[in-house]
Formats: sequence, C-alpha cells, structure tokens
Amino acid sequence: MTGDITRLSAADLAGALAGGEISSAEATQAHLDRIASVDGDLNAFLYVNADEALATARDVDERRAAGEELHPLAGVPIAVKDVVVTKGMPTTAGSKILEGWIPPYDATLVERLRAARLPILGKTNMDEFAMGSSTEHSAYGNTKNPWDLDRIPGGSGGGSAAAVAAFEAPLAIGTDTGGSIRQPGAVTGTVGVKPTYGGVSRYGLIAMASSLDQAGPVTRTVLDAALLHELIGGHDPRDSTSIAEPLPRLVEAARQGATGDLAGLRVGVVKELSGEGYQEGVSARFAESLEILRGLGAEVVEVSCPHFTYALDAYYLIMPSEASSNLAKFDGMRFGLRVEPADGPVTAERVMAATRGAGFGDEVKRRIILGTYALSAGYYDAYYGSAQKVRTLIQRDFAAAFEQVDILVSPTAPTTAFKFGEKLDDPLAMYLNDVATIPANLAGVPGMSVPNGLSDDGLPVGFQILAPAKADDRLYRVGAALEAALETTWGGPLLDRAPELGLTTTEMTL
Repeated sequence: MTGDITRLSAADLAGALAGGEISSAEATQAHLDRIASVDGDLNAFLYVNADEALATARDVDERRAAGEELHPLAGVPIAVKDVVVTKGMPTTAGSKILEGWIPPYDATLVERLRAARLPILGKTNMDEFAMGSSTEHSAYGNTKNPWDLDRIPGGSGGGSAAAVAAFEAPLAIGTDTGGSIRQPGAVTGTVGVKPTYGGVSRYGLIAMASSLDQAGPVTRTVLDAALLHELIGGHDPRDSTSIAEPLPRLVEAARQGATGDLAGLRVGVVKELSGEGYQEGVSARFAESLEILRGLGAEVVEVSCPHFTYALDAYYLIMPSEASSNLAKFDGMRFGLRVEPADGPVTAERVMAATRGAGFGDEVKRRIILGTYALSAGYYDAYYGSAQKVRTLIQRDFAAAFEQVDILVSPTAPTTAFKFGEKLDDPLAMYLNDVATIPANLAGVPGMSVPNGLSDDGLPVGFQILAPAKADDRLYRVGAALEAALETTWGGPLLDRAPELGLTTTEMTL
C-alpha cells in the first residue's frame, strides 16, 4: 500500500488490514516510529507500550491469516489516557503520587480493547487526576498542541487529543468530567465524544468525580468514534451506574448522517452558550455551521436553558467535593508514593500529610481544599447541597429543551488554544474554558465536538452537539453530516491543513 499509513483513518486502516493490503505489525510499527519521531517535542505519551503492542499486532496477523473472524477494529492501534488502569502498564493519572504504579487489573474498557485485539500503543499525558483544561497541570510536563507547539492541547485529556491530531495514533481513549474529551477535541481539530453517563463502564477509571466522569472516544473522524464507542460501550455489571440496555446503533447512524440528509431534524441553539465571551472566529464558524445544517434540511431555532448560567458555579462545588472524597485513598499507606516526615514521630497522620504534600500538585490541592470545605459541617447545605439543587434545575432545562428540539448545539469552547502560561495563574479564567461543556456532565447527557473550521488565528474550532440521554446515535448522525459537508468545503479533512510539528500557525495556509 502506498502513502503514509499513519494518515489513514481507523476505518480505512481497518479496511486495509481486512483486505490484506497491510499487516497490523506494519501499521503498529509505523505509529510507533511516528511516536519516536515527534513525541520528544509533543510529550503526548507518558509510557510507550511497544513490545506488547507489536506482539498483539503479530497475533492479529496470524489469526487473520488463519481465517479467524475478527473484530472490525482488530489490529488498529490505540492510545489510552493514563487515568484508565492497565494491567502490566504504569498508570499515574498524571500525578507523582502514583509514579511507577502498575495496576494488577484492567479497566473494563481496556478488557474490551484487548479482547478485540487492538494494539495498545501506550498511555497518554493528562492534567493530574484530570484536574485542568490545558494539560499544564501534569506532573510530567506539558503536552503541546500539534498546530502550534507554544499552545495548549486542551485538558485534561490533552495527551490523547494531541496524539490523534499528530498522527501518533488513529484512535485514543479519553475521559470527560467537565469537557476533558470535547474541549481538547475543539482546540486540536479532533473528534471527541462524551457518551451518555453510564453508557461506557467506569470500572477501572481512577475517579475524580464519580457522578460526572465518563470515558469516551478521541478520533479523527465521526465514523471512527462510532466504531470505537460501540466497542467500549455497553452494560458492565461491575459498574453500578452502568446502563443495563444495549447501545443505539452508532455506526449505522454515522453512515446515515454522512449521506447529508437531515430533513425533519430540529436543532436548538442554546442561547446561554454563545455571544459575549466567545472569540469572534469561534462565533463566525459556529454561524457558518448552522447554515450548513439548514442546507441539509434541519430546522434551526433558538432555545433558552436559563439555569446553564449557573452550571460552572455548581460544577466547581460538586466536582471538588467528590474529588476530595475520591482522593482520600492516596494516603501513603496502601499504594503509590510514601513520604515520611523529615523529623519528629512517624505517625499515620504525619505520613499522610507528608505524602499528600509531596505527591499532589497545586491544582489538586486547591480542589481538595475547596471540596473539603464545601462538605464540612455548617457549610454542606449552603454550598454542596445548593449546588445539587442547581444541578436538578439544569437537568430540567435539558428535559424542557428536548421536548422542543432533537439536539442542542453550541461552540465547544469559547476560544481557540491559548499559549502556555497565559491562564495558569488565574484558575477562574482557566475554568471558564469549560463553560459550554459542563452542563452535559451535570445532566448526564451525551455530547460530541466536531471540528468545524479554523478561527481567524489559524487554529481549530469545535462545534458541540448535545442529545438526550441514551440517544447517542443522534450525535453521530448530525456529526457525520456536518463533517461530510465541511470536508467538501475544505477539500478534505481539517487535519490535512495542520502544519507539521515545529511550524507555527502563521505558516499555515487556509
């Protein structure tokens, strides 16, 4: 086969593997070579799993040669965010407190990847315990945006998004607590999907906020996301929040959407998720995408969700409260880092204080302190309890909106990728990056970010699609339709316009 293997979509690569045009060993080696070539500059991977990935690839090739029926994605390499536990591979959650920890078991979604025989290329960088919007809070250094190495790749899953955008992997797994799949997708020009809460098992995810966390696909095309979502999704009896129902037909929805027929679809533009505070180029690309949806037969109307205005405030009480509880297990007693006090008695309390002081970064400490305060006696009802009431109002806003329309849409993020350090010392400014994505997590509904062009600064922009709970197939129908129409406009995939690593956005031609 001619051309660069690493530039193939997962679906095209799967077709080439099934047709005997290329072997999985060749495809996996090509991606490992790409990682070796560019990741020294990018820092998307914390661990590269070369030997095991190649062994899996060779096994796929042998089974395929023997005529065994395999999963459609068998032999297609994948990267996994380092918050997902992997047996035999280090899992750090981007934190020094777990440096060198090798889990004794696999997360359910990793079991499903292994069962389908996808070579796992390695573990991707992230904000520590998924706390951040820029991957600047990783204990292991910043991941850089392939579009401009001076800019952030989003967060917390910047490593997965950057790896896919830089053609180091055709597929990746991310997790989304307040936008950590969708927002990196927007700023790197990749497709990111947050499934319905409970649609993909959380067993084996290192929890930050258990009622908000959700794993999902990071890809370069909507069809690739559908293929991966169908593989990792579905009921898991080990996860008490897992939905005991089959997934909708996501791949079928994506293929249907790619035909470009959205006749009869009702699209709601969320009034509260646009306007002031959104970069001009972001708003312009959003308006153009709405016109494309109209041209495909959709009816576009404005919808008001008044309590979305309070989503950010509610989230930054609920999430730190749950994080404060979930991170209590990292105490220097059972696993991970253990630091003993430099002087004085070695008591459990002092070891815990020394370990957590040395092992956690500033952002994690900030959120633990905030969450512990919000849960403390005398403040629980005023803060955490009130935030949960607002969460209920946001859920009701979604319910009311979906009585009027089939999907809701907005820009994914208010701006394009900002430069490193630009917001690092202003936590509130950093938190505002997730203003459009957080409502979906509070309500448990599914969301997708699809690349919808470049802003005036030459950087990618994302279009967010939200659907009712358990109606993830609507995301794929609309996302694929928009993607196909935009590729006709661009003359090909958006990532084909990304500069090679090391170039700046000023050298990009539109």
